[in-house]
Amino acid sequence: MAILFTENSRVVIQGITGNEGSFHCRESIKFGTKVVAGVTPGKGGTFFDDIPVYNRVIDAVEKEGANASGIYVPASFAPDAILEAIEAGIELIVCMTEGIPVIEMMKIKHALKGSNSRLIGPNCPGIATPGAGKIGFIPNFTLSKGHVGVISRSGTLTYEVLWQLTSLGIGQSTAIGIGGDPIVGTSFVDLLALFERDPQTHAIVLIGEIGGSAEEEAAEYIKYNVTKPVIAFVAGRTAPPGRRMGHAGAIIAGGRGTCQEKVKALEDAGVVVEQNPAEIGLRVKKILERK
Repeated sequence: MAILFTENSRVVIQGITGNEGSFHCRESIKFGTKVVAGVTPGKGGTFFDDIPVYNRVIDAVEKEGANASGIYVPASFAPDAILEAIEAGIELIVCMTEGIPVIEMMKIKHALKGSNSRLIGPNCPGIATPGAGKIGFIPNFTLSKGHVGVISRSGTLTYEVLWQLTSLGIGQSTAIGIGGDPIVGTSFVDLLALFERDPQTHAIVLIGEIGGSAEEEAAEYIKYNVTKPVIAFVAGRTAPPGRRMGHAGAIIAGGRGTCQEKVKALEDAGVVVEQNPAEIGLRVKKILERK
């Protein structure tokens, strides 16, 4: 079953003829993704490999049945690309683009309310469901089919955790990078609720980082709503206050958003928090063996 990205997902790639879009489109097809169309304004009526290219997302929806979108366009065009996908009724929109201004994301969050669309990202590595396909940057070789759901604010740590799990023979139901910006389309809490209801998911790995309150909100939700084991890691233990560390959202301001605060909140909620990123996979294995 998995969540959000399933065997029924039919993907349109926005920016399919660009360097990023073309490369990751081909990689996703190798992973089994049903890419049914591409969109590049001005190139409608052409083909990318054997995939039809349209000028508008609505054309991909009406002619190819697209219900999921991968957005690989520069930050200056990404807000309009997201809004176009929302207006076309795309159910799952995944935006990998980094550098979208916060004010533009506020407009997008408003547009998402009352729509049929869910946004993953921006500034994220994407989503992958082994056996169904993927949108985004997650390397194919790190993934294997199984029963652990993975949610992460970090791109590279997502890949590292997935590879650890796969190397230990532990497959994944769905892996999702929610994005490292201050405002993202889908939160830890949103995805925890979906994984809790998913019978294919037997345990959840949550990768957080300093800044914001996403991990504390996740801890509060887990405490009262999640019955499955949750294993977490929080990056940024040694980060100095007031300095951005990688992601736009990874900054400790006013003494809040520290690693220590987040770890305490998660542990108080019954989450197993691993301190060493190299040991996350082994910690998951031990917990699954106890079940």
